[in-house]
Amino acid sequence: MTRPTRARIHLDNLRHNAAIAAGLAPASRLMAVVKADGYGHGAESVAAALDDRVAAFAVASLEEAVRLRDRGIRRPILLLEGVFEASEVAEAAAIGAWIMLTCEEQLRWLQEAALTQTVTCWLKVDTGMHRLGVTPQRAPAFLQALRETPNAGPDTVLCTHFSRADELGQGETREQLACFLALCDGHDCLRSAANSPAVLAWPETHLDWIRPGYMLYGDSPFKESLPQAAALKPVMTLESKVIGVRDIAAGDAVGYGATWRAERASRIATVTAGYGDGYPRTAGNGTPVLVNGQRVPLVGRVSMDMLTVDVTDVAAVHVGDPVTLWGEGLPVGEVARHASTIGYELVTRMPARVPREAIT
Repeated sequence: MTRPTRARIHLDNLRHNAAIAAGLAPASRLMAVVKADGYGHGAESVAAALDDRVAAFAVASLEEAVRLRDRGIRRPILLLEGVFEASEVAEAAAIGAWIMLTCEEQLRWLQEAALTQTVTCWLKVDTGMHRLGVTPQRAPAFLQALRETPNAGPDTVLCTHFSRADELGQGETREQLACFLALCDGHDCLRSAANSPAVLAWPETHLDWIRPGYMLYGDSPFKESLPQAAALKPVMTLESKVIGVRDIAAGDAVGYGATWRAERASRIATVTAGYGDGYPRTAGNGTPVLVNGQRVPLVGRVSMDMLTVDVTDVAAVHVGDPVTLWGEGLPVGEVARHASTIGYELVTRMPARVPREAIT
């Protein structure tokens, strides 16, 4: 019998979420971010499901782009971090990938490459994230260098990245946007600024290209309730089954370290899923889990292959009953908050031993 822990990938929900992004920014081109193996969902199947609905894809590395090309994805693919060494410029050009430029070294590698075709370049401008990108003061010189470089295509895109777009009460997003638009003024370039939270909540950022990632996979990047985000549907459902049920007495402890002790006679169900399956060990007592579609609290410490839940207050639970760790009926972001992290981390850290089952 196969171990029942698996991640079901609902591709119809993925397409639904992409349609929401497109509807929020109807005048923008949509670039789907599928880095980190499609945020843990399987980049090849995600890209194949979206190939007729988006204008381009974005990944973190040349290796990720090659895997998509090998799967038959022909749409443009942007390397979000650019290339990591000079030789990758020619390799990227050979598969028709677009290159992000973030520093002097990457510009020099492009200028010095021996290419037989031009490369479409995106120039990242650091407007406040202070992670990657050229300063606004240096950007005009970079644009001039690209115009003079035979290896660069004619359609350079200016872009930036927001540091706090998921915080609706903060002013940094408007400040970054103002800085970016001031730089773009006078340059005949397409522009891109909006990540998932900006697509959902900051329409003034949509510009020529939007770059949704996390929202495509069906969870809200916001702590607050937002109608646009509430319409998203979860793409990944992490599920398993009950493999044991036992009664314990008041005062008995459950799991390693005795981190939870029963205050009453209780019924405990053991689920075959743990941190070896990507479920966070930091999830605390009370983290919600669905057993037979009913919410029950996690109790005791999460171990490598198993976790335990208190099913005392729900209808009869038996070995083999279905369990949802996150997904349909239980947002991954809610689980993440109980584990003092974010949903982005949980889905992208799904290990290879958990089968992904794509459902169209």
